[in-house]
Amino acid sequence: MKNSKIFMQEYNSSKIEPKWQKYWEKNKLNEAVDRDSRPKFYCLDMFPYPSGDGLHVGHVESYTATDIYSRYMRMNGYNVLHPMGWDAFGLPAENYAIKQGVRPQETTNRNTKRFREQLKSLGFSYDWNREINTSSPEYYRWTQWLFLQLYNKGLAYQKMAPVNWCPKDQTVLAREQVVDGKCERCGTQVIQKELKQWFFRITDFADELLNDLADLDWPESIKALQKNWIGRSEGVEIQFSISNSQFSINVFTTRPDTIFGATYLVLAPEHELVTKLKSRISNYDAVKKYISEATKKSELQRTSLDKTKTGIELKGINAINPSTKNEIPIWIADYVLTSYGTGAIMAVPAHDVRDFEFAKKYKMPIVEVISGSKEKNAPFVGSGELINSDKFSGTESEKAKDEIITFVNGKKSIQYRLRDWLVSRQRYWGAPIPIIYCDKCGIIPAPEKDLPVELPTDVDFRPTGESPLTRSKSFHNVKCPKCNSNARRESDTMDTFVDSSWYFLRYVDPNNNKQFAISDMLKYWMPIDLYLGGSEHAVMHLLYARFITKAFNKMKYLEFNEPFTKLRNQGLILATDGRKMSKSLGNVINPDDVVKEYSADTLRLFEMFMGPLSDAKPWDTKGIVGIKRFLGKIWKFAQMENNNSKNDELLQITVKKVTEDIQSLGFNTAISSMMIYINDALSNKTKVDNNSKKIFAQIIAPFAPHMAEEIWEILGNKKSIFLELWPIPKTVTLSKTNIAVQVNGKTRGVISVGLNTNKSEVVKIARGNKNVNRFIRNKVIKKTIYIPGKIISFVV
Repeated sequence: MKNSKIFMQEYNSSKIEPKWQKYWEKNKLNEAVDRDSRPKFYCLDMFPYPSGDGLHVGHVESYTATDIYSRYMRMNGYNVLHPMGWDAFGLPAENYAIKQGVRPQETTNRNTKRFREQLKSLGFSYDWNREINTSSPEYYRWTQWLFLQLYNKGLAYQKMAPVNWCPKDQTVLAREQVVDGKCERCGTQVIQKELKQWFFRITDFADELLNDLADLDWPESIKALQKNWIGRSEGVEIQFSISNSQFSINVFTTRPDTIFGATYLVLAPEHELVTKLKSRISNYDAVKKYISEATKKSELQRTSLDKTKTGIELKGINAINPSTKNEIPIWIADYVLTSYGTGAIMAVPAHDVRDFEFAKKYKMPIVEVISGSKEKNAPFVGSGELINSDKFSGTESEKAKDEIITFVNGKKSIQYRLRDWLVSRQRYWGAPIPIIYCDKCGIIPAPEKDLPVELPTDVDFRPTGESPLTRSKSFHNVKCPKCNSNARRESDTMDTFVDSSWYFLRYVDPNNNKQFAISDMLKYWMPIDLYLGGSEHAVMHLLYARFITKAFNKMKYLEFNEPFTKLRNQGLILATDGRKMSKSLGNVINPDDVVKEYSADTLRLFEMFMGPLSDAKPWDTKGIVGIKRFLGKIWKFAQMENNNSKNDELLQITVKKVTEDIQSLGFNTAISSMMIYINDALSNKTKVDNNSKKIFAQIIAPFAPHMAEEIWEILGNKKSIFLELWPIPKTVTLSKTNIAVQVNGKTRGVISVGLNTNKSEVVKIARGNKNVNRFIRNKVIKKTIYIPGKIISFVV
């Protein structure tokens, strides 16, 4: 490393930043070492799909956070794996290619090149030797292999099923991809359609997926979303016979104690008995019309708690309540689903909100069987003393449950909201499902030696309602591996979430062409120590990745059963008007423009300083100008004449604070602490010498790596700053401390105060902080909370 020992008068980021990016790459400073004796740290971002628009500033936020942490861990002696790749298959990439009028292979290659260049321009310390692309045959060969392992263990199967269908994109959508009844990608109203589809048996792992959440260091909100999605319910199945018929209806209920108040049954519109008994249903034409309308609604529309409840009676047939022996009417309603429970419920309007509203609307009897609230316009949903319940009247409802279950011949049961994972897609741009159909032998898995089953190129990939692969002349003609007869390949491709359900394993051994990863590398690197990404993936990617990990653990391919030890979510970067950034709104901030005008280090620092990592934060052009000035102050600080005005107590405080804040991902307060130190140093209030300059360069290095390297070199160091160990603060008798300043529960600044400073003075200093003042200016402070030496909080 050249030691010029000369500072430029002004910091030239356009020259310095490319200089260090080339240096890091040439000297392989960011490459992880397999089977190393150092402790490992696996830090991972949720990888992006490479859209044509390139990176946006939301990507920069999360990627900067993990880069800071990765650089910090390397400086603490860890062997860090910090890779990057591309979630390149799927609907967005295919739709973009259709719009561009070129093949998705071309647009994806072009877009990944652009993304890579942008990431490198921001100085992120990725190990590019481990780069993966889910659309490359070298990668999806192992996605297909994964499918075959699940198939061989009975965890992949095929069946006819009602699916969410997007008429515009002409493909199946997962339940999570339907938002307010519309396709999340194109906004088209989703309809229901019966298709033969491939599924993964994620429901076999429902209890494990639920129970193992307790041991994960994840946000409680994400755990709650997964718990609700799995939706475990303990209840009872009870048979209601149909009057004058050999058929009966199997009902699932969590409240068997209320069965004496069941005044009608409700079936899902798709329930098989509706068709079997249609000759007895006197209003079948109207029923058929209602069923047709119900199939046009998504599951989320049908089950929304605030939707208007609709239904229709199956006139001509009645059920018999096994507790009272009374005949009760049977209805169908779209809020009941065949995929949950038994597709049939007993309605007890006196003790269930939904049943109460339905009964009121259609003027059905409401029979109270638990003594409770006497409100006329609300049901009583709690427990209490049974009434109108024959021999059980006078008994506490909870105590009577088991006796009532025996009385009506019920059977205890556990049901889940979770459904098996539908993985078939009628699209071109995805991994082909490695299945062969033979008229003689039936369904035959493709031999592993023939993988990858590559996507053909002789295909018009525009959607028509069937998989584009059916129109390939070269793809389908294949010999049966079992009998050598003429056979055909499966024409559907896999859901892109299959690609991302295991990608983190491939980074461990990305160039292996004999297995998806060597076991000792998996043992060394996995599980992931820090995983950062958006909370929108809570019940899709994160749940699927956990399922695949658990399935492969059962198959003995993995020694662990949870992939992500620690998970954190970043908040959205909003437009200046507080709205979500959107190309259609014209409010997207291009990071390339920011780097060109202000520098990569400025952008990195600014996004970390905007607020807590997990919060949504509006873009503020004035704020980025302030960060640019802060970097200018650091450059000026590095050129200061050495002085001995005071000891370096504040530097030790700052090192301690920055260390703690990085560990807790509190990057905004770490930057605030460094600002305090620099302002103090420039005003000659604290000692400044070459040693203090070096220490400060080390703690700012993960945040602003280019400037830190340049300062480090000019100060006479011959090796990269990232080969130095992180500074350990000296043990000093402190006279000052840094405390966080919060406004309405959010940290807006950090101030340095004397240990014995009284509350009124601390309040004055806190209100004088420029960033804090932005949030309290012209507002009434309703409450001030001060915890000496730790925090001061304003409520406005």
